[in-house]
Amino acid sequence: MLSVNHLDVRFGEKHLFKDISQRVHAGDRVGLVGVNGAGKSTLLKIMAGVSACDDGVITKSKHFSVGYLPQESSALVSDNTLYQEAESAFDEILTLQQEAEFLHDQLAEMTDHNSELFNAMIERQGELQHQLEGHDVYTIRARVEKVLLGLGFKQTDMDAPVTSFSGGWVMRLMLAKMLLVSPSLLLLDEPTNHLDLESLTWVEDFFRSCQGAMVIISHDRTFLDKITKTTWELSMGRLSVYKGNYSYYIKEKAERRIIEKGAYDNQQAKIKQTMRFVERFRAKSTKAKQVQSRVKQLDKIDMIELSDDEQQIRFTFPPAPPSGRDVLQIEGLSKSYQGRQIFSDVNLQLQRGDKVAVVGVNGAGKSTLVKIIGGQLEYDAGEIKLGHNVQLSYFGQHQAQELSPTLSALETMALSGADLTITRVRSLLGAFLFRGEEVDKKVAVLSGGEKSRLALAKMIAKPANLMLLDEPTNHLDISSQEVLQEAMAQYDGCIVVVSHNRYFLDSFINKVLLVKDGQVALYEGNVTEYLRKAALEDEEKKSPVLETIVSADASGVEHSRESKKEKRQQEAQERKERGRKLAPWKKKEEEAEKQVASLEVRKEELEALMANPDLYSDEEAWARTSKEYDQCKSHLERWYSQWEEAQEEIEAIEAD
Repeated sequence: MLSVNHLDVRFGEKHLFKDISQRVHAGDRVGLVGVNGAGKSTLLKIMAGVSACDDGVITKSKHFSVGYLPQESSALVSDNTLYQEAESAFDEILTLQQEAEFLHDQLAEMTDHNSELFNAMIERQGELQHQLEGHDVYTIRARVEKVLLGLGFKQTDMDAPVTSFSGGWVMRLMLAKMLLVSPSLLLLDEPTNHLDLESLTWVEDFFRSCQGAMVIISHDRTFLDKITKTTWELSMGRLSVYKGNYSYYIKEKAERRIIEKGAYDNQQAKIKQTMRFVERFRAKSTKAKQVQSRVKQLDKIDMIELSDDEQQIRFTFPPAPPSGRDVLQIEGLSKSYQGRQIFSDVNLQLQRGDKVAVVGVNGAGKSTLVKIIGGQLEYDAGEIKLGHNVQLSYFGQHQAQELSPTLSALETMALSGADLTITRVRSLLGAFLFRGEEVDKKVAVLSGGEKSRLALAKMIAKPANLMLLDEPTNHLDISSQEVLQEAMAQYDGCIVVVSHNRYFLDSFINKVLLVKDGQVALYEGNVTEYLRKAALEDEEKKSPVLETIVSADASGVEHSRESKKEKRQQEAQERKERGRKLAPWKKKEEEAEKQVASLEVRKEELEALMANPDLYSDEEAWARTSKEYDQCKSHLERWYSQWEEAQEEIEAIEAD
C-alpha cells in the first residue's frame, strides 16, 4: 500500500494543490484526470519519489515496490542491443541465477562434504533457490520477446543497438522494461502517447491480466474506460475520488454537482431565513436570547462552496467554402526514403463530406502520406489532384514545436496569413483560452498544451474545405479533445486525420484508411467498426490452418476427440469448483445491491425534503433530516465498498 498524506505544492503564492491525502492499495486501477496544468504529472512524480513537495509525506508498505514511467524521457544512453536492454529488467534475478549455477558447479567438484565451506555453500544455495522461486528464470527470453513484439518491435530489431531507435521507440522500450519488472504499483504518465492502434490494444490486454496496482494519466478516454476502476480528479487544487472508470466519473460528477447545488441552495435559503429573523427581532429585548442563538448557529455553519469549473476551449470551425463533389484523387503514388520503399502505386479517392481516420503501425507511412497530400513533402511518382475550389489546411504532428518562440500568441496569429481584424484575432485567441494579457505571452514560455491550442487556432484562422491533421490531440486534455471532437463532427468539409485516439475519432469518422506494407485500403465505418472487421478477418485466416492441422491423419482426429472429452470433463470440474467459490461472494454482492438500491431511494427522498425551504423553519425537523441524510450517505458508502469488494473477488475467481 502507498499512502499520500496532506501534500502541498506551491509555486510562489499559488497552490498547485493543497492538503491532498489518498491511498493506493494492492490491485487498484486508478485513472488520474484533470485539465492541463492541474498538477497530475507533479503528483505522480511525488508519489514516485522523483520530486519533492512543500508539505506532506508519502509512505509505503515495506515490500510495496513502485515503478514510474514519465511522459517524456531524456535520451537513453546504453551500449546494449534492444533485447539486452529489455532483459536488464531482470538483472537482479539473472545475477542470482548465475551465482546459483556457479555454486552448483563448485559443489559438484567438492569431495569433503563435512567441511564448513561445503555447509556454508549449501546454505547459500538454499537461500538462492528460495529467492529464485516463482521467478521462472528459464522463460525470461520468451517473456522479453513477447512484450517487445507486443509493443510493435520486430524480431529483426532484437539485436539492433538501442541508439538506433527514435525517441518514441525508446519510450516503448522503457514501457517494456516497466511491464517486465512488474512492480507492486505502476505510475504511468501518458503510456499510450507513442503507441499505434495495434500496440495499444495489446497493452490493454496485457494490463487487464496484470495483478499489480496502477495509477495512470492518459488523454485516451477509451483506454481509461477499459483499464481503470477508480478515477481521481485533480481540480482547483483538490483531489476528488470517483469509484468507477472515466465514463462513470463523467456521469457521477454531473450528479454530484446537482446535489452540491441543491445543498448550497438549501443552505443559502436557511441563512437568509435566519438573517431575516435576526434583523427583524434584533431590537426586541424579549427576543434577544433567540437572536443570539441564531447568530451562534450562523457562526457554526460549515459553508458549502460551489466547485468552480476550469476554463475550457470553445470554438467551431468556420464554414467550409463550397467545393466540387470530388475533393481528392491520388493515382499511382510512390515514395521512397533512403533506399526504403514507403509507398508503391497508391490509389485513393475522397469526396465532399468524407471524414477519414488514417491508421497503421508506427513507421507504416501515415504521417508521410498526409504530408505529401498537404504539399509538405515531395513524392517520387504518381499524381495528386485536388477537386474544384478545394482549399487545403494542414496541421502537422510537430506543428506546435514549429511555432516561432520569439513571437507572442497575438503576433503568431497576426502573421498566420489569414485576413482577420485584430478584434477577430483576439476573439479567436480567447476561444482557445488566451485572454487579456495572455495574448502577449511569448511562444517560448507556453506549455505543451498552450502551444497545441495556439497551433490549432492558427490553422483554423484560414477557411478550408479539406483539413489534414496529424495527431491533433497531442498535449490536449480530454475536455479540450471533446470540444475539438464536437467541432469536427459539425464541420461540413472533408477531414483526413492521423490519430490512435479511438474515442476522439469514433464520433465523427465515417471511413478508415489503413496504411500497410506500402499500400492503402479504405474501410467504411469508424475505427471501432474497423477493428471489429480486422479481428474477424484474422480469425478467418487462422481457421483453415487449424483445420489442416486437426485433419492431418485419422489417428490425430481420434486423439483430438479424446482430448476434447477430457477437456470437457475438466472444464465441468472447474465450473463446479468455481461455482463453490463464487457462491458466498455472489450472495454478498446481491445483499449489497439490495441495500444500495434501498439506500439510494431513501437518499433521493431525503434530498427532496432538503430541497424544500419550508424544512428550515422547523429546526428540529431540519436537524433530524440532516442527521439521517449523513447516516444514509455513510451506510451507502459502506455498502458500495462491500459491493465493490464482492465484484472484485468474483472477477478474480472468474479470471482464474
